Amino acid sequence: MISVIYFTHLKFPPVEKFISFVLCPYKNKTMRKLAIILLNTLFLLSGWYTMSAQIILGNWYGLVQSPDQGVRVVLHIVDQEGVYTATVDSPDANKNGLKVEDLSLSDGQLSFRVPSEQAAYSGRIDGSSSFIDGMLVQDGQQLPLRLQRKAIPAPPGSADWYKERLTKYEVMIPMRDGVKLFTSYYLPKDLSKKYPILMIRTPYNAEPREEDYNLRLLHNMNHFIESGYIIAFQDVRGRMQSEGVFEDVRPYIPEKKAKTDVDESSDTYDAIDWLVKNVPHNNGRVGILGISYPGFYATMSTIDAHPALKAVSPQAPVTDWFIGDDFHHNGAFFTMDAVSFFSGFGRPRPVPTRKATWGFPWPNEDNYQFFLDMGPVRNLTERYFGDTIKFWNDAMAHPNYDAFWQARNPRPHLKNTKPAVLTVGGWFDAEDCYGAQNVYKSIEAQNPDSISNRVILGPWSHGQWSRERADHLGNIYFGWDTGQDYLKIERQFFDFYLKDEGTMDLAEATIFLTGANEWRQFDAWPPKNAMAKSLYFQPAGGLSFEAPTGTDPAFEEYVSDPRKPVPYTEDVHLHRTREYMTDDQRFAARRPDVLVFQTAILEDNVTLTGPLTADLWVSTTGTDADYVVKLIDVFPDTLKSYPPNEKGVPMAGYQMLVRGEVFRGRFRNSFENPEPFTPGEPTQVRFQLPDVGHTFLKGHRIMIQVQNSWFPLVDRNPQKFVDIYHCGEEDFQKATHRVYFDAERASRVEVMVLE
Repeated sequence: MISVIYFTHLKFPPVEKFISFVLCPYKNKTMRKLAIILLNTLFLLSGWYTMSAQIILGNWYGLVQSPDQGVRVVLHIVDQEGVYTATVDSPDANKNGLKVEDLSLSDGQLSFRVPSEQAAYSGRIDGSSSFIDGMLVQDGQQLPLRLQRKAIPAPPGSADWYKERLTKYEVMIPMRDGVKLFTSYYLPKDLSKKYPILMIRTPYNAEPREEDYNLRLLHNMNHFIESGYIIAFQDVRGRMQSEGVFEDVRPYIPEKKAKTDVDESSDTYDAIDWLVKNVPHNNGRVGILGISYPGFYATMSTIDAHPALKAVSPQAPVTDWFIGDDFHHNGAFFTMDAVSFFSGFGRPRPVPTRKATWGFPWPNEDNYQFFLDMGPVRNLTERYFGDTIKFWNDAMAHPNYDAFWQARNPRPHLKNTKPAVLTVGGWFDAEDCYGAQNVYKSIEAQNPDSISNRVILGPWSHGQWSRERADHLGNIYFGWDTGQDYLKIERQFFDFYLKDEGTMDLAEATIFLTGANEWRQFDAWPPKNAMAKSLYFQPAGGLSFEAPTGTDPAFEEYVSDPRKPVPYTEDVHLHRTREYMTDDQRFAARRPDVLVFQTAILEDNVTLTGPLTADLWVSTTGTDADYVVKLIDVFPDTLKSYPPNEKGVPMAGYQMLVRGEVFRGRFRNSFENPEPFTPGEPTQVRFQLPDVGHTFLKGHRIMIQVQNSWFPLVDRNPQKFVDIYHCGEEDFQKATHRVYFDAERASRVEVMVLE
């Protein structure tokens, strides 16, 4: 955003035209230039343009409303001995000295450019010279900007706004084993009241700079700051400025026999104990929330919870890194995310620091080509990671769901829950869709009905509900900013349990049904009035709720080549997109190695709520295989009235991905003990996909796609029963696959249809 601009050349076009006319006989360029300067000076001194200039002298204040927050602009224009200069300050952006070109004042129109910021402004001064209405154009965006004479208060989310309301403190909190964890807390400046403490524990840097406030984390807390909370951020053990040794998704220790037996549950307990005893003006109640990895720490806080902990909200919580979150789904390795994340996050921290390390040396902008050229996964280890990234090497050493992974799953320990819990998840969360749904279900299954356990599932990507506008994802629109709906619920939840304010009338499950684009409330999730049905694969690419009756063997056959894997999206790009979760699947449907089954045009709405279970009968000429199953909403070919998208993708006939999941076939009988396929032998492969809440509208179709690769989202299965993390290029082979759909071997997807 623009910060400081120097007005070095103030042009008065009418004067210059007059000068050019008068001096037209002078052909000598030097004489002509000197004459223009002298006459221009005479005009200024004689007051010809005194009125034109004076209307813009002084200070002008404006607010540029970006998608995330408002940014103030202060324009200062002064007359320094006949030379007009100006600066623009942006107190919320911290930039200075940006040069202005093409500054012009003509017929009440003020304009200028700032090339270094790719910004330009043009505005018209009103008749009373009290404001300038114009447009700031920057980075392709057109942002309205009114400059006025009256100063503008600091906007919510700006550094000054926080500093006007909060005082920051930094402390080191001792844990039971003597290790100290860095913690910052922000105390409201109004000390006439007592406030609850709202805490985030994070591995991502609680305070990047001592002298500044952490705007990135505070930004998600604006609605709490306005109503009065003490906000606390803590670096978890071994990260950033905290002492100790960091361990990814540190296992819980059920029986602690010594003070050195510490985990995230005990660290949270000790931190809360210190805060309620030492932070002034707190009311003795604490809440914890967090998104993604901080969501894992929120989950862990519910285990052996401190008595002062009254409300917890795990949001997109990391939960099981082998079964469904981030780096493995059903044992299949999510290579692209693992490389992007651990190449920076996984690097060792020699000493406590405020500086985070991120980045991977991508050689080109095409992730598909990069990972294809890279070859087997072992090449990534040898060329990029070596022995420097501990967790990468741990993952490579544990290809099965052994004790290493099982210890990092908190779900078996979510018992005897005392705090109220509000779990939050997004239907289109490319990272931790699984975690949110299964934290809620695990608490629900292992605790009495009397506890407060609620879930909210909305039409969001990872953390979209709190960080940005949530009216659409990719090409799919939801009607309005659904994130604002959530923020009201979040504040209601914490206000009730931490401040005794408001009422607790939230439903057990608050669910956004995509397709229909409506919020629904249920007293259980999945809803009790959802009926189990099956979508059966049929000959000729059909799909219906009726089971096949043919007794003769029926199947579709195709060849899968790991050297030409099916891409996860049709775009060429570098970083994994979040929009792929709603992407158009027409590109995949046209490939010969992707099977397509779809219903007839629906005569009524069909709403699916709850889990999906893929029940496939398959065979392969290889000894291992991945199976990707995708649930798709096919829009009508005649669709016309749908909001346009940024890429101009035609929405008529759009194949919207509603849910997709991969399963590594070797784990079909056990995640702990993998088994090879017997070549050519029909085999049942059954696995669960994450829940959905989606309405297939009348006139649409329901489609299922089946394929064996999803690249480079998922690493390539060589289709040979080998250690995939250490195999060579020679192990990759083509395989012929069959998917069966006769009466004896009826492949299907089990669904829950809302009645």
